[in-house]
Amino acid sequence: MKIEHVAMYVNDLEAARQFFRKYLNAESNDGYYNIKTGFRSYFLTFDSGARLEIMNKPQMEDLEKSLTRTGYIHIAFSLGSKEKVDELTAQLKTDGFTVVSGPRTTGDGYYESCFVGIEGNQIELTV
Repeated sequence: MKIEHVAMYVNDLEAARQFFRKYLNAESNDGYYNIKTGFRSYFLTFDSGARLEIMNKPQMEDLEKSLTRTGYIHIAFSLGSKEKVDELTAQLKTDGFTVVSGPRTTGDGYYESCFVGIEGNQIELTV
Protein backbone atom coordinates (compact mmCIF):
# COMPACT_ATOMS: atom_id res chain seq x y z
CA MET A 1 0.00 0.00 0.00
CA LYS A 2 1.13 3.55 -0.65
CA ILE A 3 -0.26 7.01 -0.07
CA GLU A 4 -1.67 8.03 -3.46
CA HIS A 5 -1.63 11.77 -2.78
CA VAL A 6 -2.04 14.42 -0.10
CA ALA A 7 -4.35 17.38 -0.62
CA MET A 8 -4.49 20.89 0.77
CA TYR A 9 -6.86 23.81 0.32
CA VAL A 10 -5.24 27.14 -0.53
CA ASN A 11 -6.59 30.64 -1.00
CA ASP A 12 -4.46 31.51 -4.02
CA LEU A 13 -4.31 28.44 -6.23
CA GLU A 14 -2.01 29.94 -8.86
CA ALA A 15 0.48 31.29 -6.29
CA ALA A 16 0.59 27.90 -4.55
CA ARG A 17 1.11 26.14 -7.86
CA GLN A 18 3.96 28.51 -8.77
CA PHE A 19 5.56 28.10 -5.32
CA PHE A 20 5.77 24.32 -5.59
CA ARG A 21 6.95 24.49 -9.19
CA LYS A 22 9.63 27.11 -8.49
CA TYR A 23 11.12 25.82 -5.25
CA LEU A 24 10.39 22.08 -5.27
CA ASN A 25 10.41 21.25 -9.00
CA ALA A 26 6.80 20.08 -9.10
CA GLU A 27 5.22 19.24 -12.42
CA SER A 28 1.61 20.38 -12.68
CA ASN A 29 -1.33 19.06 -14.62
CA ASP A 30 -3.55 21.51 -16.51
CA GLY A 31 -5.99 21.72 -13.62
CA TYR A 32 -9.60 20.89 -12.99
CA TYR A 33 -12.60 23.21 -12.66
CA ASN A 34 -16.14 22.28 -11.64
CA ILE A 35 -18.40 25.00 -13.02
CA LYS A 36 -21.31 23.98 -10.76
CA THR A 37 -19.43 24.23 -7.44
CA GLY A 38 -16.56 26.59 -8.28
CA PHE A 39 -14.07 23.94 -7.10
CA ARG A 40 -10.63 24.14 -8.74
CA SER A 41 -7.55 21.96 -8.31
CA TYR A 42 -4.14 21.03 -9.63
CA PHE A 43 -2.23 17.81 -9.13
CA LEU A 44 1.47 18.45 -8.56
CA THR A 45 3.90 15.59 -9.13
CA PHE A 46 7.39 15.51 -7.66
CA ASP A 47 10.53 13.70 -8.88
CA SER A 48 9.87 10.66 -6.65
CA GLY A 49 6.34 10.26 -8.02
CA ALA A 50 4.69 11.65 -4.87
CA ARG A 51 1.69 13.86 -5.61
CA LEU A 52 0.12 16.85 -3.90
CA GLU A 53 -3.32 18.12 -4.83
CA ILE A 54 -3.83 21.83 -4.22
CA MET A 55 -7.46 22.90 -4.19
CA ASN A 56 -9.66 25.96 -3.92
CA LYS A 57 -13.39 26.58 -3.68
CA PRO A 58 -15.66 29.45 -2.73
CA GLN A 59 -16.38 30.10 0.96
CA MET A 60 -13.40 28.28 2.47
CA GLU A 61 -12.70 28.63 6.18
CA ASP A 62 -9.19 29.97 6.84
CA LEU A 63 -8.21 29.38 10.46
CA GLU A 64 -4.92 30.40 12.06
CA LYS A 65 -2.15 27.87 11.33
CA SER A 66 -0.28 27.51 14.61
CA LEU A 67 2.92 25.49 14.17
CA THR A 68 1.99 23.41 17.23
CA ARG A 69 -1.64 22.63 16.37
CA THR A 70 -2.97 19.07 16.25
CA GLY A 71 -3.46 17.35 12.91
CA TYR A 72 -1.23 17.49 9.88
CA ILE A 73 1.62 19.87 10.61
CA HIS A 74 4.07 19.81 7.69
CA ILE A 75 5.06 18.27 4.40
CA ALA A 76 8.66 17.03 4.20
CA PHE A 77 10.67 17.01 0.98
CA SER A 78 13.88 15.00 0.62
CA LEU A 79 16.37 16.97 -1.47
CA GLY A 80 19.14 14.36 -1.58
CA SER A 81 22.00 16.19 0.15
CA LYS A 82 22.89 18.55 2.99
CA GLU A 83 24.16 21.05 0.42
CA LYS A 84 20.78 21.16 -1.34
CA VAL A 85 19.00 21.64 2.00
CA ASP A 86 21.38 24.50 2.82
CA GLU A 87 21.01 26.12 -0.61
CA LEU A 88 17.23 25.98 -0.78
CA THR A 89 16.87 27.15 2.83
CA ALA A 90 19.08 30.14 2.06
CA GLN A 91 17.12 30.93 -1.11
CA LEU A 92 13.78 30.75 0.69
CA LYS A 93 15.08 33.02 3.47
CA THR A 94 16.36 35.51 0.87
CA ASP A 95 12.94 35.39 -0.82
CA GLY A 96 11.24 36.36 2.44
CA PHE A 97 10.03 33.07 3.87
CA THR A 98 10.42 32.53 7.63
CA VAL A 99 12.87 29.77 8.55
CA VAL A 100 11.59 28.11 11.72
CA SER A 101 14.59 25.85 12.36
CA GLY A 102 17.85 24.72 10.83
CA PRO A 103 19.48 23.69 8.77
CA ARG A 104 20.61 21.36 11.53
CA THR A 105 20.98 17.72 12.53
CA THR A 106 18.10 16.82 14.83
CA GLY A 107 18.34 14.64 17.91
CA ASP A 108 17.01 11.69 15.93
CA GLY A 109 19.64 12.12 13.22
CA TYR A 110 17.83 13.97 10.44
CA TYR A 111 19.51 16.87 8.67
CA GLU A 112 16.70 19.31 8.04
CA SER A 113 15.31 22.79 8.02
CA CYS A 114 11.73 23.93 8.44
CA PHE A 115 10.16 27.07 7.06
CA VAL A 116 6.76 28.67 6.84
CA GLY A 117 5.82 28.26 3.20
CA ILE A 118 2.85 29.15 1.08
CA GLU A 119 -0.12 30.53 3.05
CA GLY A 120 1.41 29.80 6.46
CA ASN A 121 1.92 26.07 5.92
CA GLN A 122 5.09 24.57 7.39
CA ILE A 123 7.42 22.69 5.03
CA GLU A 124 10.43 20.60 6.01
CA LEU A 125 13.48 20.13 3.82
CA THR A 126 15.64 17.09 4.53
CA VAL A 127 18.36 14.99 2.94
